[in-house]
Amino acid sequence: MSAEATRPLLDLRGIKCPLSWARAKLALETLSRGQEVDLLLDDAQGARDVPRAAEAEGHHVARVIAEPGLWRITIEV
Repeated sequence: MSAEATRPLLDLRGIKCPLSWARAKLALETLSRGQEVDLLLDDAQGARDVPRAAEAEGHHVARVIAEPGLWRITIEV
């Protein structure tokens, strides 16, 4: 089983920033150090702001995969 298959996925499609960051932050608070979560966003502003906010909070943005109108952001706690 791949690591991607075991990571939790938080579907934030249809949720605009800053609410998308608020929901992501709540999810991150439930994880242990070293765990990762995938965020799925369709809001361009959120795709820019969520990684910045996560890093400002001390988390590591492991990857950002952009597709037309959709972003998958992996954040490590």
